[in-house]
Formats: sequence, C-alpha cells, structure tokens
Amino acid sequence: MLYNSLFNTKKKKLAVLIDPDKQSEKELAFISEKSEKDGADFFLVGGSLVSSSLDFTIEVIKQNSSLPVILFPGSIIQISNKADGILLLSLISGRNPDLLIGNHVIAAPILKKTSLEIISTGYMLIDGGNKTSVEYMSNTKPIPSDKADIAVATAIAGELVGNKLIYLEAGSGAKNHVNENLISEVKKSINIPLIVGGGLSNVEDVEKVCSAGADIIVTGTAFEKNSDLIKLFSEKIHSF
Repeated sequence: MLYNSLFNTKKKKLAVLIDPDKQSEKELAFISEKSEKDGADFFLVGGSLVSSSLDFTIEVIKQNSSLPVILFPGSIIQISNKADGILLLSLISGRNPDLLIGNHVIAAPILKKTSLEIISTGYMLIDGGNKTSVEYMSNTKPIPSDKADIAVATAIAGELVGNKLIYLEAGSGAKNHVNENLISEVKKSINIPLIVGGGLSNVEDVEKVCSAGADIIVTGTAFEKNSDLIKLFSEKIHSF
C-alpha cells in the first residue's frame, strides 16, 4: 500500500509537485525522468485550476518514471484512474463547508469506482507571507504563522476525526515556508505523518523543516525554476 510505503515510515520523503498547467510535454518528460534519477520518492499532481489534461500529464510522467503518482486535487474534477492514489483533502484550517465535506460527497461515488488508493488528509493552510492561489480559490483564511496553538488544536482534531495525514501548506510560491516552531509543535501533538509544503526555495529551508519534524517535504515551484535542486533537496532529506 502507498500509505505504508511512502508515508507511514521512519524515513523522510521528497514529493515533487507537478501542476499540469505549468509544464509543456517536453518539460514534463524531463522533470519526471530527472526526479527519479535524482532521488525523489513520488509525485503529487494537481493545482488550483488545471485546465490541461490530467490523464495526459500522468501518462507522460509514467512514461518517463516508475515513481508513484498521487493526485493532489484542487477541485473535484481532478480525479484520474491513471494515478496510483489520491490525497482526499479536507481543508480543516478553514470553515468552508464545501472543502470540509461538500465536495467529498459529490466525488465519493466516482472515487468508489476507481482503483485509486484513497488517503484521507487534514489539509491546513498556514500564512506564508503573501496571498496564495489556494487561499483565494478556497475562500478561507490561513492560520497565522505565529499561532502554533491554533495549528496544534486543528491538527489534533484532524487526527481524531480519522485523517491519516496532516498537511501544513504555506501555498505554492509562498514568500515564507511554514515556520519551524509551528511544525515542531504540531509534530509533537500528533501520531500520524506530517507533510510540509510551500515556500521551500533552498537547502537551508529544507533542513530547517526536516529538523523541526516534517516527514514529507513537497516542492514544486523551486524545481520549476531550477531542476538541479531536486538532487540537493533529496540528499538533504534522506540524510535525516
């Protein structure tokens, strides 16, 4: 199972985030091959809009890499049976009922018919210093970066209602990554794996969030700008 092999382990992992709208076929093939070669562990595929073909994107990834592909859906239309699994995201940091349960009810009959491994995930938006696409699209406010107590209580609630993962998200292209104190406090309060993404632009950032307790690091924007960072990030993450 993907959950046990990728998330429920003591080894930290690197996920490469692919937004289908930001990659040409040639770029996608290159980043897919390079990600596996340079030590990434799996792909997350999704975005705020995704007007491109999700099926085609996954096909190109799989033609150029043997790494698992997991959907990271920005909406209920981002479902593809060509992927290996899906993070079923509940935006537990916000109070938008559609993103807590409404969209899940609509998608459930479709998901039930797929072969996707479904991994329930408590998704928490954390202030990264600027307004991100996910904040705008979700119509929710992020948890302030200095309010670790709120983040901790939210993460505990996410675990207690049955989520298998907690995902702390600063947002794609965030000015700042999730701060180390907040990561550390959340990690100490839960017994399920912790994912951290957004605003990670250099090896020093990655080292800080790994040291603070992140189990899985997700990066997309930095790799779009400099694919050589995949190897550097992977080496640092796997050194823990």
